[in-house]
Amino acid sequence: MPALTFPLTWDLVSLSPAPTTAGFREELDRFKAKLAQFAAATNELPGVDAQGENVTRWVTLIAEYERLDAQATDLKALVECYMAADAECKAYHQLQAELSTLTPYREQIATNIEFALKEATDADFLALLAASPELKRNEYFLVTRRKNAALRLPKSQELLAADLAVDGIHAWGRLFDRLSGALKVQVQEQGKIVSRSPGQVQFDSPQRTIRENNFLAADGAWATIADSCAEAINHIAGTRLTTYRHVGLSDHLEAPLRHNRMTRETLDAMWSTITAGKSVLKDYFAAKAKLLGVDRLAWFDLTAPLPQMPGAMSSDEITYPDACSQIIDAFDAFSPDFGGFAKMALTQGWIEAENRPGKHQGGFCTGFPTAKQSRIFMTYTNSADSMSTLAHELGHAYHSWVLRDQPVFLQDYPMNLAETASTFAEAVLGERRLKQARSDYERLQMLDGMLGDAVAFLMNIHARFIFEDNFHKQRAKGELTADQLNALMEAAQKTAYLDVLADGGWNPRFWTSKLHFYITGLPFYNFPYTFGYLLSMGVYAVGQDAGAEFSETYRKLLIATGCKDAEEAVKSTLGFDLRKPDFWVKSLRIVSDRVRQYVALTDSILGKTRSL
Repeated sequence: MPALTFPLTWDLVSLSPAPTTAGFREELDRFKAKLAQFAAATNELPGVDAQGENVTRWVTLIAEYERLDAQATDLKALVECYMAADAECKAYHQLQAELSTLTPYREQIATNIEFALKEATDADFLALLAASPELKRNEYFLVTRRKNAALRLPKSQELLAADLAVDGIHAWGRLFDRLSGALKVQVQEQGKIVSRSPGQVQFDSPQRTIRENNFLAADGAWATIADSCAEAINHIAGTRLTTYRHVGLSDHLEAPLRHNRMTRETLDAMWSTITAGKSVLKDYFAAKAKLLGVDRLAWFDLTAPLPQMPGAMSSDEITYPDACSQIIDAFDAFSPDFGGFAKMALTQGWIEAENRPGKHQGGFCTGFPTAKQSRIFMTYTNSADSMSTLAHELGHAYHSWVLRDQPVFLQDYPMNLAETASTFAEAVLGERRLKQARSDYERLQMLDGMLGDAVAFLMNIHARFIFEDNFHKQRAKGELTADQLNALMEAAQKTAYLDVLADGGWNPRFWTSKLHFYITGLPFYNFPYTFGYLLSMGVYAVGQDAGAEFSETYRKLLIATGCKDAEEAVKSTLGFDLRKPDFWVKSLRIVSDRVRQYVALTDSILGKTRSL
């Protein structure tokens, strides 16, 4: 059998003509005309009841809405893919801006439908759903849209706000994209000063001086645009807070919680359990500091590789083909469906992984619902961390794949449940690699990666949440300067990291470099990652107890994420109540067990090294 080939660059042409071609322009113009026409038609909606032709008209309307929404998602995803792969291309940025002008039409459609559903009586609304299998199938979507109207301004104001947002809140987000996409970091490589994009600057060198110099170089680069970033983040948050005030929301967390289809009780249960249980990570920090030969870790040490020990086998260098093969094998061991999906995505050009200048920082997975495909963007750097990122994004893509035959509006799942699939994929890969480790040192390396993830989700993202929460409270009183934002971030990091890092070893300008703070479509983008991480740990633990049949339960959970609130999706498939601490404690036990293994292996390996 011939060896599999894993392309480093993605295939976008099979999905649509390239954005700079006449074919794309024709497609975009046709779509804009259809969207505008449909938006205008929603100004006069049929009655929300089962009388006369109303049922037929609603079935037709929802079907057309599905088609247009899928097309809008396709177009937006395509331009974002091209822009991420060539961050400095002005034509792509212009197209992104042009696509943003379609947002008011989409808001007009959503507003008209939501207000029509809201104004109906419960009896009429339920009668409409019961009168059509197509509408009944979309019940969760329609019920959710009816509830969403509570977060909206009066109809005329809502439509005006959508128009103003193009050159308002969304423009501030695009400004950050342009600034960060054009930013260059001057770093030293092999005795020469070279220019790198932020995503290419790594903090995983085995040499501490290089890690520190790269950190300082990156921090210096971000400092040059900090004032502009402060303007952007202030106005993004300010716009949201103004809207919340006008719709009667006193809590800035209410909207993100509704977006994530979860309750405040669940969020509080999660953070309270984390706060009570994450002190075990102090033992991990202390052990890693001993391995690195320092008293206390600094920010730039958090992703440092472990030092090579005498006679130890290292697994630092992982080529892209090797990573792909390992991921396929791990996923296949969980279920043939998962493994077969990964093989298809990795061999058929769904991935952009090449390490080259000019790409956007970070990674993402985006869906093309019409083609029932996804595309994954990242920069692969031959490291275990990069392999985990690839598995993470493939988890997202598998989630969309499982949902591909559901109604379009039931393929949409909130951020918190989206991150469950991605971090579960990382867990499947990580546990398999851990079992196959060839030595104690290799096992220690893998545990270091896993516990690095735990630090990211339980501390780094906790710091982001604390920062954003406090920022919104202070922003309600007025704008904050870059220095004030620095102070908020450092204080949040010290709280979330239990003040465990060395003095002066923090990253107060972190808020400038984290894209998630500037995403204008969703508020508080960060806490869903922690939710998904801990949920995936619990799911993995349940799966270990359940055996081979669990893969089907997992598929049911993923499908439930599109048609149920977070608590009900988990309760109906796994049987746990997320508003109580029990499940979160179960998840944290996995982290605690890994810390114990890490500390024991550290002491054993260091003891053997001293005796040589």
